[in-house]
Amino acid sequence: MFDRRTILAAGGSLMAGRAVAQTAAPAPSDAPIPAPAVDQRLTERSIGSADAPMVVQEFFSLTCSHCGAFHRETYPRVKAELIDTGKIRLVWRDFPLDQVALGAAVVARSFPPDRYEAFLTALFATQDRWAYARGVDHKAEIGKIAAVAGMSGAAFEAAWTDVDLARAILVERQKGEQEYRIQATPTFVFNRRVVGGNIPFDRFAREAATP
Repeated sequence: MFDRRTILAAGGSLMAGRAVAQTAAPAPSDAPIPAPAVDQRLTERSIGSADAPMVVQEFFSLTCSHCGAFHRETYPRVKAELIDTGKIRLVWRDFPLDQVALGAAVVARSFPPDRYEAFLTALFATQDRWAYARGVDHKAEIGKIAAVAGMSGAAFEAAWTDVDLARAILVERQKGEQEYRIQATPTFVFNRRVVGGNIPFDRFAREAATP
C-alpha cells in the first residue's frame, strides 16, 4: 500500500500539476460520448443493490499497484459472489495519490455513471502501460483507453483540463481522510469499519458478512 507520507507528499502538488502543458490528445473516436453535467460527474459511483445489507466503500488511487491487483485478482469474485447476489453494494471513492491518478480520475468521472465501472476496469487492467512504463506519455495513453471506451478527443481534452472537477475530487479525498483516517490505498470501509490493504477474497467476504 501507499503510506501516509506518500499521500501527504502528493496532496500539495496535485492541483498545481493540472496547469502543466501536456502532449497531443488522441484522435477522436467514431462514437463520442457527450460530457455529462458537472453535478452528474460528482454523483456516487457504485455497483450493487440499493437494498444490500452491507455498504462497502473502497478508497483507491488509479496509480496504486495494490489497488490494481485487487481489481484484477479479487474484484471479479467480489462482483460475482457478493455484489451480483445482493449481499453488498460497493461504492468507489477517489483517493488520488499523484498527478497522474488525479487526471485519470477526472477522465473516469467524465464518463456517464453507467460506463464508469468498465472504464475503471480498463484502467486497472492496463496500469503497466499507462501508469508505470518508463518514459510513458501518461495523458496520451489514458486518452487511447478513453477513446476505445467511446470518448472523443475533444471530450477527453475537456476532461483532462477540467480544474473544477479535479478540485472537487481532491475535496472528497480530504473528506475521506478526515472521516475515516485513511492511511493508505486501497482502504475498505464496511459500513463504518475500516480495513486497509489489498485483502484477499476470503477476508473481504468475512468482513462483508460482519455487521
